[in-house]
Amino acid sequence: MLSSAGTKSANLTDTQEVTRSAGSFVSRKIWLPKGLYDALPYFYLVAGLAAFLATLYISTWLWVLPHYLLFSAACLHLGVLILRRRKRPRDLRDPDETDSG
Repeated sequence: MLSSAGTKSANLTDTQEVTRSAGSFVSRKIWLPKGLYDALPYFYLVAGLAAFLATLYISTWLWVLPHYLLFSAACLHLGVLILRRRKRPRDLRDPDETDSG
């Protein structure tokens, strides 16, 4: 069975250009004020808890409920993950991990 799906060659330079620009955008370092950086895990925890408690009051829009639960689980997970990484002793950290907090 012969197919002509793979006979046309793609212009890889356009694809590589998009990949390069997307990669640099994602890996770009940003600067946050120290107060905001220190409060970030607590913001995640509060946002996750607020979204979870908001699910108790949803009665008419049942299609929103899974979105709130997913958002609350993601925020709580990120908040705990960031707090654990920051509280980890220095001797247990990876040697290639830079000190970010």
